Amino acid sequence: MEAEVGLLETEPLQGRDEDAVASADFSSMLSEEEKEELKAELVQLEDEITTLRQVLSAKERHLVEIKQKLGMNLMNELKQNFSKSWHDMQTTTAYKKTHETLSHAGQKATAAFSNVGTAISKKFGDMRKSFDTEG
Repeated sequence: MEAEVGLLETEPLQGRDEDAVASADFSSMLSEEEKEELKAELVQLEDEITTLRQVLSAKERHLVEIKQKLGMNLMNELKQNFSKSWHDMQTTTAYKKTHETLSHAGQKATAAFSNVGTAISKKFGDMRKSFDTEG
């Protein structure tokens, strides 16, 4: 049995559906009174957005002035942010475990290089003794 498509679909709009809705002319469905109300609301919203942008711009200028008075600048903020981030990273368990592992590996590598160096020195010493006794 085929499912009947109801009047109200429950699927979200897809790209082509959104295009169809965007290009549809809904103004013919509205009464003149509704159109006038929407136009008034549109003007009011545009005015509010303009006002909010002006207020935000003024607050951003004030923020910059305060930071300048306090001697804060972009470089100081970047340094502070970097220092905090570096400290936060160093306190993570993953960092601590990695640091311990690499430290232990470094100690082993140092010991291994030391042993190789000692062996090479001993070999050169043996070769020198052998050369001195032959010569």
